[in-house]
Amino acid sequence: MYNGKVVLCIIPARGGSKGLPGKNIKELLGKPLIAYSIEQARHSKYIDRVIVSTDSKEIADISKQCGAEAPFIRPKEYAEDESSIFDVLLHAMDWVEKKENYSFDILVLLHVTAPLRNSEDIDNCIELLVKKNADSIFSVAPANRNPYFNMVEVSKDGKVRLVKKGDFVTRQSAPEVFDMNASIYVWWKDVLREKRATLLENSHIYIMPKERSVDIDDAIDFKIAEILLKEAEGN
Repeated sequence: MYNGKVVLCIIPARGGSKGLPGKNIKELLGKPLIAYSIEQARHSKYIDRVIVSTDSKEIADISKQCGAEAPFIRPKEYAEDESSIFDVLLHAMDWVEKKENYSFDILVLLHVTAPLRNSEDIDNCIELLVKKNADSIFSVAPANRNPYFNMVEVSKDGKVRLVKKGDFVTRQSAPEVFDMNASIYVWWKDVLREKRATLLENSHIYIMPKERSVDIDDAIDFKIAEILLKEAEGN
């Protein structure tokens, strides 16, 4: 709870993964990948409940062993490749509200594929939502490329141009841009239910360093996360 507001965390973890099969429970330094997000959520000062939404009994069982709740198995229609994350979140929200008569104010989404965030990052996002009275907060990292300086697109006639118009001599002189790092998202429950979107009129960002912003999509990302976690544990 933060400032009298009840905080629910949902961690989506689908059984199927094409980029890296079984990645949600693939062992990373001796622990299933999902354990990192569960532990970070449980160590948050403000999160009241941690629920894993999954279509897999195996993932549900492992999640429970790691300290999360998995009170339902996600219906198949919300576990397809094209399923909307907002349908997944609203299904989980509806389940706890209707089945358990559970009331909450703030919804936190943590993706399993971002194991390098920490609990302080999560708490900072929750604080930012309340202090800024924002519609939503999402985490970002400094971008590797800048659309004003060194990102190009090719038009249908084959001509090449910068993604964003600008006349900047150096990357440092161009406007600062960020990558959405797919790590932390926070909404007011009612805003999420109404808007079903991440980037809203009154959204704010929370900037994380690159070393905590790896988003695991394939085997190379997994290896990078492993290296960075080893370094972090060695410090």
